[in-house]
Amino acid sequence: MKTIMHTSETRGTANLGWLNSYHSFSFGNYYNPERMSFGALRVLNDDTVSAGMGFGKHPHDNMEIISIPLEGDLEHKDSMGNTTVIKQGDIQVMSAGTGVFHSEYNKNSDKEVKFLQIWVIPNKKNVTPRYDQITIDDDNLENNLYQILSPNKDDNGIWIYQDAWFHMGQFEKGHTQHYSVKNKNNGVYIFVLEGNVTVENNELKKRDGLGIWDTNEIKIESNSTSKILVMEVPITQ
Repeated sequence: MKTIMHTSETRGTANLGWLNSYHSFSFGNYYNPERMSFGALRVLNDDTVSAGMGFGKHPHDNMEIISIPLEGDLEHKDSMGNTTVIKQGDIQVMSAGTGVFHSEYNKNSDKEVKFLQIWVIPNKKNVTPRYDQITIDDDNLENNLYQILSPNKDDNGIWIYQDAWFHMGQFEKGHTQHYSVKNKNNGVYIFVLEGNVTVENNELKKRDGLGIWDTNEIKIESNSTSKILVMEVPITQ
């Protein structure tokens, strides 16, 4: 088993006034040659957007873009004709493929919106752009790692063009959970949304990340009420 720890305070930062963002991997003006990605997991941004503000229309191509709202309401518009508002409990995916424009704004004028912006490098290029979103019932997360993303259209959650699986779970103190790796060539990146957990003898607090590979199963112990995101992706590109 091999591991790499990224504590919350070592992340890159960008504060534009209206946007406060923390980057687990190199992004924008934050460049760290030792933190370019975790395999196919290219971007993990922890964004807070001020009331009424947001990202204007901008392009993407050949990237799987996943948005996970943590608080507030995020309005999405794109060149495929989609106009939606996503909130906590929703999971959104956009396969940029041959190219798409989109914008993301805080829908509310009186409170912040917080969300994770995640990019996964696809295994198929120049696909027709597509959009999808789902809503997760919190009951499915209780003391359980619930699948929210996979490579398979017929599985639980959204799907992307990559051999990747995402799970989310919220645990009570003292709960132990095991995660079985789906593909032996994959690694797993665990990101703590709330609380404190121990993963294979590594203690993680809120917004810490731990990458693990060369193993078939991962033990997760909850030291407090906690919530985590588990992202399994190909470890080599």
